[in-house]
Amino acid sequence: MPEIDPPKRSLFGAFRASFLTGLVVVLPVGLTIYVVWGVIGWIDGWILPLIPAAYQPEALMQRYIGPQANFPVRGVGVLVFLFFTALIGWLARGLIGRTVMRRAEGLVDRVPLVRSVYSGVKQITETFFTKTEKSFDRTCLIEFPRPGYWAMGMVATSPKGEIAVKLPKSDGMVAVFIGLTPMTSGFLVFVPEKDVIFLDMKADEVVKLIVSAGLVYPAQKEHVEAAIAAR
Repeated sequence: MPEIDPPKRSLFGAFRASFLTGLVVVLPVGLTIYVVWGVIGWIDGWILPLIPAAYQPEALMQRYIGPQANFPVRGVGVLVFLFFTALIGWLARGLIGRTVMRRAEGLVDRVPLVRSVYSGVKQITETFFTKTEKSFDRTCLIEFPRPGYWAMGMVATSPKGEIAVKLPKSDGMVAVFIGLTPMTSGFLVFVPEKDVIFLDMKADEVVKLIVSAGLVYPAQKEHVEAAIAAR
């Protein structure tokens, strides 16, 4: 039986395949550079106006290099922000810094609106950036918004304060954050721990899956093998 030659790809088809392949390579790199560049510019636009004109990057370059050095420099504001934040953290860890912080917080507590904003931002910041309590260290599946429909969530903490007092059987409850695509909002629900299916996936892997609307699944070979072995 004579062999049938495979159909030859047209010039347009070859160009289309090469373009799509290049797009897969270029688009993630380009978007990453664009986002990072934009964040650096945003921080510079916030920090640089606070620096005196004589110490602006362009003024220093023209002073020490010459008039020909007349081009914008991006990233100086980020360096200033990092150094200033580290300096404030170093001072706050000392005895004098802690005393000043307590007095400043005492003044803030006397202003009703500012007190609410400051306390909320401080609690969120401490949750994410301190090691006193883990945040979103577990991920899970829960039935939401009704039985038979499953949603991915990130386990926050156990109920505390008034919530723990008024929830029925709060000892067996956990707080779960359910993110909505593209992760700009979500739901915080308190559910019985016995109704939660815990996952081995990390929080950033769940975020990627939610943001991509279920298109990007993380590589989880070890997770799948562990789940099969458990069965």
